[in-house]
Amino acid sequence: MNSQPVSGLTVAALLLAAFASIAIGVYGVRLARTTSDFLVASRSVGPRWNAAAISGEYLSAASFLGVAGLIAKYGADALWYPVGFTAGYLGLLLFVAAPLRRSGAYTMPDFVEFRLGSRPVHKLAALVVVLICAVYLIPQFQGAGLTLRILLGVPGWVGAVAVGAIVIGTVAGGGMRSITFVQAFQYWLKLTAIAIPALVLLAHFLGSDREIGSPAPPIVAERTTVDITTGVVVRLDESQRLWVEGTLDDRPIADTVLLPPGEHEFGAGSTLVLDPGARVPVVVGAPGSGAEWLAPGGGLGGPHPLYQVYSLIIATFLGTMGLPHVLVRFYTNPDGRAARTTASAVIGLVGFFYLFPVLLGVCARLYVPQLLITGASDAAVLLLPGSVLSGLPGQLLGALVAAGAIAAFLSTSSGLLVSIAGVLGTDVLRGRIRDFRLAAIVAGVVPLVLSQAVTALDLSRSVGLAFAVAASTLCPLLLLGIWWRGLTATGAAAGLLVGGLLSGGATVVSVLGGVPGDLAGGWLAAVLSYPAAVSVPLATIAMILVSLATDRQSERTIGRVFIRMHAPEPLGMGADRERGLRSA
Repeated sequence: MNSQPVSGLTVAALLLAAFASIAIGVYGVRLARTTSDFLVASRSVGPRWNAAAISGEYLSAASFLGVAGLIAKYGADALWYPVGFTAGYLGLLLFVAAPLRRSGAYTMPDFVEFRLGSRPVHKLAALVVVLICAVYLIPQFQGAGLTLRILLGVPGWVGAVAVGAIVIGTVAGGGMRSITFVQAFQYWLKLTAIAIPALVLLAHFLGSDREIGSPAPPIVAERTTVDITTGVVVRLDESQRLWVEGTLDDRPIADTVLLPPGEHEFGAGSTLVLDPGARVPVVVGAPGSGAEWLAPGGGLGGPHPLYQVYSLIIATFLGTMGLPHVLVRFYTNPDGRAARTTASAVIGLVGFFYLFPVLLGVCARLYVPQLLITGASDAAVLLLPGSVLSGLPGQLLGALVAAGAIAAFLSTSSGLLVSIAGVLGTDVLRGRIRDFRLAAIVAGVVPLVLSQAVTALDLSRSVGLAFAVAASTLCPLLLLGIWWRGLTATGAAAGLLVGGLLSGGATVVSVLGGVPGDLAGGWLAAVLSYPAAVSVPLATIAMILVSLATDRQSERTIGRVFIRMHAPEPLGMGADRERGLRSA
């Protein structure tokens, strides 16, 4: 990808966004005095404030950077990412938000024990929560490293450590009470940082003679240098001359070469130079022309494209209902009615936000097509302002985007860390404030270290795997637990194990580099990259069948649980659960 000179405005914007988040977090720390403050903000967050905080937390680096990058690379099929990310909240609104809040639980494992009365399943659910949040947290740190490397030219680990330190400090200092204020602020910052550049670039496009969807492959408008940070295989439909320094098809080279049609591999660390008007070699699996890019059905760069799309839809639509850092937010509402109002408001806030990454994805295809060589499409939003507008306007837009990007990493990482710390602090340790703080430090450092050791995928792809794990485990557990009296502890455990092992195993294989090359074109590679279409049905069937074959709780106990979850608040049938949480 192109390297851009470090702008003082960009540095200032990054520092201001970080310092503003820290300052607001410190204000929240002053109000956090009890363990209930740390876990659920003492259940005192109103719907409007909570909706902004949930949206700020939910709109992660995958939304701010990844969605636009995937649309630039894969076109129409990538639109299912923003659609699915938004539509998942409709399911939350209809089936989960109010009953979950009425349960009075503090964490997802606490809800499991309330519904099923089983400590072993409670522990298993805690393990699943930690797994989902860790899978989600790792790409946040990786994205922070990528962002600061592009913007400031620093090593990737610097950005990851900087974001990790701020997040760990904020969460350990004030927990949910502290990050609620921060995340609400960060939503509006992210919306501003993505909406203004998108509208400016749209106006620039409408005033130009560029076309969307022309049959020709993407081309560069000026002499362009491209740095290949990870090895990549590209496809050429016609012969092309370009200068290459590095490794080409397993051979060292530093010369101008004429590449014949077909597939060619560029090694990590290679540099390419494209002359003005040159066609851009496209990563294998991505559409090579504008017409292919506009047409649905091409998939997302792997085998069996139709399966990919349907599996992605299942993961994103259902995964939202199983994300621990989203679910814990509804515990902070005063009651079930407020939780439902919050969910409906989030649909509007999130849906409005996703209009702008789509616009930026289209612009990226036109104005920074060189990213299609590297596969590092997450950089598209960061590079667009300086590639389209020169001088001060481009620098101002770039600085605004930089501020939004750092806010995306901070807000989502904070929510994930609160979820992990809440589970570890109350279910593994003794439930004191000091236990929460210790858990926050450990839960932040471990994913930070892992983020430097595992393969970096496209941000939305990585987050999609976390959604697949959530959709395969906590989502069926919630839906069946809230709406089906027949669910048993044994059935829930069976479903969690089946869904967790299938989706979690697929995630591990993917982040470790995927399947070997000779299997990369088959069904195994497709299922491991997009496991939800297999893991979600199997986990749900396992929960149902094992529940039917095992004894459930007494009808009186189940009736009491269901009345508490479903009876409106004015009837006074429920009260918040107290778990002997300590303030020491």
